[in-house]
Amino acid sequence: MTGSYEGSHQQYDVLCEPSVMVPMRDGVKLATDIYFPALGGRRADGQFPVVLERTPYDNSSPGAVTTAKYFARRGYVCVNQDVRGRFESEGEWYAFAKEAPDGYDTIEWLAAQPWSNGKVGTMGSSYAGSDQSAAATLNPPHLSTMIVGVGASNYYHSSMRQNGAVEQRFQVYAFRMAVTSKEAAADPGLKAAIVDAFENRMTDIVNGLPLKKGTSVLSRLPSYEQWATDVVQHGDYDEYWRQRGYAISEYYEEHADVATLYLGGWYDSYARNTCESFIKLSKMKQTPQRLLMGPWTHGGWEVTFSGDVDFGTEAHIHYNDMRLAWFDHYLKGLNTEVAGWPPVRIFTMGSGEVRPDDQGRIFQGGYWRDESDWPPVGARPTAFYLHGRGGLSTERPQGVTSPTMYSYDPKNPVPTMGGGISAADSIMRPGGFDQRGRPDFHGSRGTEPLNTRSDVLSFQTEPLVDSVEVTGPIEMHLWASSSAVDTDFTAKLVDVVPPSPSYPEGLSINITDSIIRARYRNGWEKGEAMHPGQAYEFVFELYPTSNIFRKGHRIRLDISSSNWPRFDTNPNTGGPLGIDGAYEVARQSVYHDEVHPSNVILPLRGR
Repeated sequence: MTGSYEGSHQQYDVLCEPSVMVPMRDGVKLATDIYFPALGGRRADGQFPVVLERTPYDNSSPGAVTTAKYFARRGYVCVNQDVRGRFESEGEWYAFAKEAPDGYDTIEWLAAQPWSNGKVGTMGSSYAGSDQSAAATLNPPHLSTMIVGVGASNYYHSSMRQNGAVEQRFQVYAFRMAVTSKEAAADPGLKAAIVDAFENRMTDIVNGLPLKKGTSVLSRLPSYEQWATDVVQHGDYDEYWRQRGYAISEYYEEHADVATLYLGGWYDSYARNTCESFIKLSKMKQTPQRLLMGPWTHGGWEVTFSGDVDFGTEAHIHYNDMRLAWFDHYLKGLNTEVAGWPPVRIFTMGSGEVRPDDQGRIFQGGYWRDESDWPPVGARPTAFYLHGRGGLSTERPQGVTSPTMYSYDPKNPVPTMGGGISAADSIMRPGGFDQRGRPDFHGSRGTEPLNTRSDVLSFQTEPLVDSVEVTGPIEMHLWASSSAVDTDFTAKLVDVVPPSPSYPEGLSINITDSIIRARYRNGWEKGEAMHPGQAYEFVFELYPTSNIFRKGHRIRLDISSSNWPRFDTNPNTGGPLGIDGAYEVARQSVYHDEVHPSNVILPLRGR
C-alpha cells in the first residue's frame, strides 16, 4: 500500500445488547455483551467486522465497557464475553485449561450473525490473551486476526510452573478470583469469608503454602480449590499440562494462520511465553506475526515505570490507538501505520544516566528500536564464566578450584525482590528494584543487600570499560551438587550501579531471573533423584531482556536456591510435590573449574 495513512474515526454512537446467552457445543451458554455502532438511537445499517474479548474479570467492568465503546464508535461490533463459570455465564470455571472450544464456538457464532461481515478479530491480555491462543489451536474458520497481550505459550514451562518449580502467584490468584466467584455472589456469608481471607489473611496463607485441600475457604468452591492444588501437585509434564488451554505450544501445527501481534514486557510474567510464540509461529505461518516488547510489568504499557525503575516518557504507548490501527489494517483493509511495522519492535532499557526522578524512582531511560527477527540478528551468545572468589568474565576457568558452598534452609528462603510477576501484587511486587531488604516486601527482614546472606552467591565482572548491551534470550549452565536428592537452584542477572551522590551505596537492580528444580534436570516428563555430592550440569532459561549495562557498571549473577514467595520452596527431600510435609537443610556446592565451567550465556550487541 502507498499514500497517506488511513484509519477509523469516531463516527457512531453506541448501543449495547447485554447478556446475550451464546450457546456452546455442550449446551452451556455464555453471557455476552454486544456493543453495536449506532446512529440516531438505533443500530447502524450494514455489516461490521467484530472484535471479541473473552474474560474472567467481568465483561461489564468499567474498563471493559470503555474499550467496547471505543471500538463500536469507530465502526466495529465489539463483544465482551464472560468465560465459562464466571459472572453470568453458565458452567463451572476451571482456570485456563479448557478455554479452546468455547473460544472457537463463540468466534463462529459471531461470524454467522446478520450484523457481522464474517471477519472476527480477538483481543485481550493475560487470561484474555491466553484464551485467544487456546482457541486459535482449533483453527476457527472465521478468526481473522489476533492481538495477544501478555499471553501464554505453555503454562508449565514458564508461567504456572517454571523449569519445574511452582509460581505461587497463582495460589494467590485462586483466592483473588474466588472473591468475584458466582458462589460468593450467591452467598453473602461465603463472600465475607473469602474477602477476609484475601484482604486480611493472605500473608498467613502464603506462609503456609502449599495449599492443602480442606484447609481454607476455597474448600467451599471445589473447582477453584481443585485447580489450585492441581497446578502444585502435577509436577511432571504429563497429559494434564498438555491440555490446549495450557499448552498452546503443543498445537502450533494446528494453530490458525492469521496475522497476530504478540505484546509483552521484560518485567512481565509472560515475557518468555510471548517471545516463544512469536519465534515459533513467525517461522511456521504465512501471515504477518509481529512482536512488541516494552519495559513493562504485567499489562503496564500505559505507564513509564516497572517497580522502582522508570524508563522515561518514551516507554508509554497508547494501547487502544495501537489496537485500532492493527484492526483497521487487518479487518478493514485500511493503510494504517501497521502496514509498515517491522517484525519486531523492542524497548532497550538502561541507556540513560542513573538518577532519581521527580517521583523518587530510579531513572534509567531507554529507547525503542526495530528488529528484523527475534532473537535479534547480530546478537552474539557469549558465555560469562563463574570464577572463584566471586569473579565473572568471558575467560574460561583453568585448572582445578574448590567449589563455592552454601546451605539452603527451606524455612529461611531468600525473599522475592521484584521480577516478572503478575496477579499477586499485594504479596509479590513486580518490576525492577534495588536488591536489598525492605519491610514492605513479603518475607524480607532488615535492610541489608540480599547478597549479604550466606545462601546467596554473587559473581560479578570488573567495572565495565565500555557499555555492554544484552538483548535476547539468556541461558544458564550451572554446575552444582547437593547433599539432597532434590533441591532448587536460582539465577538472577543484576545491573550493579556504582556509588554516586544520589546513591552513595550504589544500586543492584534485578534485570531477569529464573529457577530450576533439580529432579527435572534431564527432562520434564518425569522427575529423577540426584546422587548426593555428585556434580550435575543444570541448564535452564532465564527470561529474555534488552538492557544496556553502562560503562562503569558491573554485570552480576546471583546464585541461590530460593526466591520466595514467588516460587515454592523445595523441601529437599525428593518427596511428592505439594504433599510432603518434611524438609531438610541442603548443603550446596557451585563449581567453577575447567571440568565444570559454570556460565551464563548473554546475547551481546555491539562491541
